[in-house]
Amino acid sequence: MAAPQRLRVGDDAPPFALPSNRGEQRLSDYAGQWTVLYFYPKDNTPGCTQEACDFRDALPGMGAAVLGVSADDVSSHEGFAAAHNLPFPLLSDPDGAVAKRYGAYGTKQLYGKTYEGVLRSTFIISPEGKIAEAMYNVKATGHAERVAKRLEALRSA
Repeated sequence: MAAPQRLRVGDDAPPFALPSNRGEQRLSDYAGQWTVLYFYPKDNTPGCTQEACDFRDALPGMGAAVLGVSADDVSSHEGFAAAHNLPFPLLSDPDGAVAKRYGAYGTKQLYGKTYEGVLRSTFIISPEGKIAEAMYNVKATGHAERVAKRLEALRSA
């Protein structure tokens, strides 16, 4: 697979409609507000759990809607959200179609094996529906705090 096409600041955020643990979610549902869209590999794994819990803890001060996206199904998301008291929707993108449109899907390596999957990536989407920040191949630990700081800077710019 070729390297994914990456989004840049100022690009229109690709629209989507995906099922979630809170019913169908569309990007258009969040028009007019700052939105953090983060792609993660899998529910209930150490890094993804850390990242989700960090977003949960940062959410009150963020001033933005947060949406998590993985290939897991809605029932997996329901269990993951309940186990960790996640107050934001977790969207199911089983074929990776939305992740691919955001450039958050591509070749990965783990334990010497190469495979295709979700690349941990986060997008800050402006109230006008534009990409305000595109962060690719991020580290889970401390990421939500970095996103919150970046959001603060963007809002005050």
